[in-house]
Amino acid sequence: MSGTSLDGVDAAMLRTDGETIFDFGASAYRAYTDVERAALRGALGRWPGDDLGEAPGVSFEAHREILAEFDGAEVIGFHGQTLAHDPAGRGTHQMGDGDALAEALGTPVVWDFRSTDVALGGQGAPLAPFFHFACAKWFGASQPVAFLNLGGVGNLTWLDPAKANPQDDGALLAFDTGPANAPINDLVQQRLGLDCDRDGALAMKGRVEEGALELFLEEGYFRKIPPKSLDRDDFSLMLDLVRELNDADAAATMTAMAAAAVMQGMEHCPTLPSRLLVTGGGRHNPVMMRMLAAGLDCPVEPVEAVGLDGDMLEAQAFAFLAVRVLRGLPTSAPMTTGVAAPVGGGRISRPDQA
Repeated sequence: MSGTSLDGVDAAMLRTDGETIFDFGASAYRAYTDVERAALRGALGRWPGDDLGEAPGVSFEAHREILAEFDGAEVIGFHGQTLAHDPAGRGTHQMGDGDALAEALGTPVVWDFRSTDVALGGQGAPLAPFFHFACAKWFGASQPVAFLNLGGVGNLTWLDPAKANPQDDGALLAFDTGPANAPINDLVQQRLGLDCDRDGALAMKGRVEEGALELFLEEGYFRKIPPKSLDRDDFSLMLDLVRELNDADAAATMTAMAAAAVMQGMEHCPTLPSRLLVTGGGRHNPVMMRMLAAGLDCPVEPVEAVGLDGDMLEAQAFAFLAVRVLRGLPTSAPMTTGVAAPVGGGRISRPDQA
């Protein structure tokens, strides 16, 4: 998994039949260099047929390197790098060549998970909810819970573990809450040359500009009924709203914006979850976590509280989805992406097809 935060590639092994999680295996992380990150950033917003520069080669080599460290995988789930996402218009673009990766590694690769969902009227995102449902079963949840992934974009999964299957009516509700780490990363990269506000150190020194926060929450996206999804740069206005603020106040205000977007999103949940389990890089930001805890009426905890690995959950999700694709099981449903009926996505590339 290489997310919209553009920090690097996560890889994780999982033993599963695509319905039940039997065991979690090894994991690894391969960071992008500054040069690689710049190449990927330069391709954001571009579509197939556009000039992507060095980005395809950077993405392919980073994935090949990290996956070559693993032995014994029967199938690889390859998400690709999201460059553009416009489900109501041009579709969705996850850069990556599953055929080439399968040939390079000698292992079947499942990829292009989102296109079928979008072609059938869905948002194509988020796709981790079916895995979140399996995780809740794995740790023995008995009451509705919610997973919040704070990556480049924030996305929320509310689930009822009393249901038998993730595609059942009332089992899941999922949607993108709003921007999360991506605009904060962009801010500190543009102003300070840093890749992120590590541990919320900059935001911790700042003060939230309430006027900018109020203007941010007037964005029409928050009034849309889910399922709904976002592109990484849909909220580029955030940078304009904090342009006149000093670095610390700007970081604090943008962190508050990300947290407030989650609070708005929680109002769409069918019931208040028994706990909110936070995954992704945002859970390492104590300022973000304190804001969420102060603004929500349920416990807010990192997913490690239930024995999961918040740095690897997205990578594990696409391993899980790869097996579902092999078995012909659905990977999205009306209440996760807005698709008309449960649908399975993904293409399968085998090394002997080259």
